[in-house]
Amino acid sequence: MTIVIGIDPDVDKSGIAQLDNELKEMQVSALPFPLLCAYLQKEKTSAEQSGKSIIVLIEAGWLNHSNWHLTRGMTIQKAAQIGNATGRNHETGRKIAEMCHYFGIPYKLIKPLKKMWKGADGKITAEEFTRITGCKSRTNQEMRDAGLIAYFYK
Repeated sequence: MTIVIGIDPDVDKSGIAQLDNELKEMQVSALPFPLLCAYLQKEKTSAEQSGKSIIVLIEAGWLNHSNWHLTRGMTIQKAAQIGNATGRNHETGRKIAEMCHYFGIPYKLIKPLKKMWKGADGKITAEEFTRITGCKSRTNQEMRDAGLIAYFYK
């Protein structure tokens, strides 16, 4: 694929990373759902006009066998909050996939990558992300997760 777009779904703003394999260049951003849909349409049109191929990779945490994040001493209310937030993010991912299907954009659902980095809970740090991808933009965790999905896609 010439253009690989990785997405880490989030209720407020999903992390997006666009990797151009010809230019070896990555751009990252975070967009709310309506703007993300417009972005995907625009990128599909742009790819078609320039004769490039495109694929969208959507992080699909619901493909994991387990999503338990309970810790010792966690209250029922806190567990319910986490479950609600996780479910909302998963539904955002499903809706992104639905919109890709509707727009005719090739997409794949990707299991979350293993957390093996130096950051808290094994998440990748900004420094690690820059060193691996070469992307020098300021990033948040959703952007970095989307970037890793795009970068490591085979």
